[in-house]
Amino acid sequence: MIQRIQSLYLLLAAAAGVATWFFNIWKATLSDGSIRYFNAQSNYLVFIVFMLIILLSLFCIFLFRNRKLQFRLTVLNIFLSIGAIVLQYLKVSDTANALQTGPVSITSASYLPGAFFPIVILIFLILAARGIYKDEKLIKSLDRLR
Repeated sequence: MIQRIQSLYLLLAAAAGVATWFFNIWKATLSDGSIRYFNAQSNYLVFIVFMLIILLSLFCIFLFRNRKLQFRLTVLNIFLSIGAIVLQYLKVSDTANALQTGPVSITSASYLPGAFFPIVILIFLILAARGIYKDEKLIKSLDRLR
């Protein structure tokens, strides 16, 4: 199970998903000197989407006997992670707009290194899907030889 490379990729994708909960994604310095942060726990919907990505990645690890279902769920997880990246960007821009229209304005805003974890999740999921596909192709070629 864990000796397959795609299982390791799925585990690393789940670990990167957990990291999005704890690392800040975006930072804004306001004109009154206060600093506002945005992370996955700042928004309920973003938190739930990342939780689904993590759970689906961990569930796919244990589907090593059913490679077709594992591949389909991994592809679904890829689309879910693309949606999470888009949702994260939209929620950060909504937060920036809300802060900008408030009584104080944003003097500086920047993405933090934690913003790259969703991209890392996507890369690991693509690598896992590629590994699952290669395994399926190998098994089919061995079945032909029998």
